[in-house]
Amino acid sequence: MKKMIIASTSTLYGSNYLEYLLPTLSTFFANVATVLFIPYARPGGISYDSYTKLVQQAFSSIDIKVKGIHEYENPREALKKAKAIFTGGGNTFELVNQLYKNDILNPLKEVIEQGVPYLGTSAGSNICGVNMKNTNDMPIVYPPSFKTLGCIPFNINAHYLDPIEGNTHMGETRETRIKEFHVCNETAVLGLREGSWLEVIDETITLKGNYTARLFEKNKKPVELGIGEISM
Repeated sequence: MKKMIIASTSTLYGSNYLEYLLPTLSTFFANVATVLFIPYARPGGISYDSYTKLVQQAFSSIDIKVKGIHEYENPREALKKAKAIFTGGGNTFELVNQLYKNDILNPLKEVIEQGVPYLGTSAGSNICGVNMKNTNDMPIVYPPSFKTLGCIPFNINAHYLDPIEGNTHMGETRETRIKEFHVCNETAVLGLREGSWLEVIDETITLKGNYTARLFEKNKKPVELGIGEISM
């Protein structure tokens, strides 16, 4: 039975890393002594060790230890033995590239479906969908495939932004980009705003947090989904 938190972001403006999620995580990871952290997305190009240290500091406030998957000689075995998993944000292309390079995409999916609690933020949330095609990141590397975990039946667009009234910027809006995606793809996309997250318990998906989410389906008008259970 899947048990997941899929969050748009790790950090809200004016708060510390994971601060807004910690009350939820203290319950979500109840009775978990150590979380296995996947630091492959490397935000800003920081080292795996530095990224893991940041996560350790956040989790220490709820008395949970953190160990990076890169610290293990065999990452597949580390996943099999993990009691809980967190994949952090950064660059989704590099994250997916490393998951394939280390041959752990399918093992990660397997342990999640077996019920190991999983937390994803940003890039770590993008990989929960059918594929990674709705990431906002630059393609700094070319992963073997865009196919990801498929733990939910749609894609995530993390950090979803609404158009700002009066803004003179002429670049495409996030909604425009997703419409372009649907010219060539069928998969539904959920625009997940910062401050909100999905809770997945088995096949039940519930939107939680401070904001509604925007659902995009091919050849349909986008709709706002309120806090509560999502039916797909």
